[in-house]
Amino acid sequence: MDSVVPPFWGPDFDELSSTDPEIAQVVLGELDRLRAGLQLIASENLTSPAVLAALGSTLTNKYAEGYPGRRYYGGCAQVDQAETIGLTRARELFGAGHANLQPHSGASANLAAYAALVAPGEKVLAMELPHGGHLTHGSRVNFSGRWFDAVGYPVRADTELIDYDQVRDLARRHRPKLIICGATAYPRLIDFAAFRSIADEVDAYLMVDAAHFIGLVAGGAIPSPVPYADVVCATTHKVLRGPRGGMILCRAEFAERIDKAVFPFTQGGPLMHAVAAKAVALREAARPAFGEYAAQVVRNARTLADGLAEAGMRPVSGGTDTHLALIDLREVGVSGRDAEARCELARITLNKNAIPYDPQPPMTASGIRVGTGCVTTQGMTEPQLRVVAELIARAVRADPATVAGTAELTEIAGAVTELVAEFPAYPRPVEYSR
Repeated sequence: MDSVVPPFWGPDFDELSSTDPEIAQVVLGELDRLRAGLQLIASENLTSPAVLAALGSTLTNKYAEGYPGRRYYGGCAQVDQAETIGLTRARELFGAGHANLQPHSGASANLAAYAALVAPGEKVLAMELPHGGHLTHGSRVNFSGRWFDAVGYPVRADTELIDYDQVRDLARRHRPKLIICGATAYPRLIDFAAFRSIADEVDAYLMVDAAHFIGLVAGGAIPSPVPYADVVCATTHKVLRGPRGGMILCRAEFAERIDKAVFPFTQGGPLMHAVAAKAVALREAARPAFGEYAAQVVRNARTLADGLAEAGMRPVSGGTDTHLALIDLREVGVSGRDAEARCELARITLNKNAIPYDPQPPMTASGIRVGTGCVTTQGMTEPQLRVVAELIARAVRADPATVAGTAELTEIAGAVTELVAEFPAYPRPVEYSR
């Protein structure tokens, strides 16, 4: 194997390499991919070596159905400590009355919130998927749309922003039991106070799906939904930079309902190695350096959006306030699917994405979504993001069906390799433990 393994992987990787070289090669191949290209998927990031250590620990062996002090199995003294530490850190970091770190994913956290707050068949009001929402916000192919009476709110056609008066009108008309705010492709800040007012007016619960932006909240880069929401669901990866998994924050009055909705209603035993890794990430997010990181993520996203705009690629809503930007490619004449494929050839990883009122089907899409969490972790700032914007703009316009386009994409890939060589993924432990 030619790949250089990060020094913090140690003898455990040597064991994997000797006992299962096929999987070891896949792991090294992924490391090479991370190091060789630009990672701009808005829902991805690089965890620290400390998080990886917890994920690869002996805690994975322990079955621990239940909660600290109330397990169905013996031998849980150590995992009880890990979970208790993580819960304390979550409550303190976000100022929440209660926390639950057991959900396996953001979708699992959302499912538990539904189970705690509403019954099948009751009305739910949430952002429409084509306008930036999530599958778990009422999509007909998801439990949320099959088990609940989901009503969607769009963004305005002229501003591509949430129209809070329209949300209020829909709430008054449909009287939902639960209102959800939060999105996967909405680049602007959400007015949580407005949603709280609307929910109170129609006697609805308010759930905030903060999966995408909870890391920015942790770093103080954007306002927190916790003071306004009954329940906040989130992932622990993305900008929060922890392991893949879910988390729920809520008011103390909902603690018992949330806990029972996670276990035993929707899940069995928790993944205790993941819970411990979440605790590690929460400690990292409480440090001053993480606040600096979160602020830089937003600055980088704005720089990237502005750079793409200068290259003739329109940012939806005119820009971004968060870690992501949604880019309309219709004026360029390239679909999101083709743009994603072309950028992949240039070693730029991003994703096609529907834009509001998109004339194209979702698997084609008229836009792309870009995020700056990962490149910011690698140390890039505004000067590098201006270069990234130029490289994306060139790649999107390069047609690989032509000789000139293929040559252009090869040249861009070389420029990407040179750029990321200055900011490598996992260079050495000190870069990620500060």
